[in-house]
Amino acid sequence: METTILSGWENYYVIVGSAAGGLTGLTFVVIALVRDAGSVRLSGLRAYVSPTMVHFGGALALSAFLSMPHQHVPSLSAGLIAGAVAGLIYSAFTVVHLRRTSGTAGYVPVREDWIWNVILPSLAYAALGAAGFLIWGHALWALYTVALVSLGLLFIGIRNAWDIAVWMTAQRRELAKPSPDLTAKPPQDQG
Repeated sequence: METTILSGWENYYVIVGSAAGGLTGLTFVVIALVRDAGSVRLSGLRAYVSPTMVHFGGALALSAFLSMPHQHVPSLSAGLIAGAVAGLIYSAFTVVHLRRTSGTAGYVPVREDWIWNVILPSLAYAALGAAGFLIWGHALWALYTVALVSLGLLFIGIRNAWDIAVWMTAQRRELAKPSPDLTAKPPQDQG
């Protein structure tokens, strides 16, 4: 049996990958149910749902990549750097998309939106790239960095999915409130 640099990490990535895959599917179900209810417009949510799916997908892809047999330093380095570049490009796309949709769907991104949808994911993908270079000389530190990045992307996705679900619930309540009838006559004083 061949020992590789990733020996001992199998269970970790099975857990993280399974969680990311399951949460991705659950998020799709929630979005589909809300869409079927017809009470929430998804135009503004695209700027928030897509990054959440990308971060869940990133954690899933990292888990799958690191679970592949016969990985060695060159293949790990190339894969980690490629994932980092893709993640950073997507983070730049998210910045553009958040600015473009800001206010158009009745919602303006707040500081938390920028932190959880742009800043933290960008830092995670940058750390992934650093691990791709670090793995050549400091494999253990690089592998722990990758483990933290995959878990971080999973937690970022969970937090963002929760934020989306709370926002959609609040929107549904707002839409369900009866609007005041401005044409009705005020009640007469019986006194």
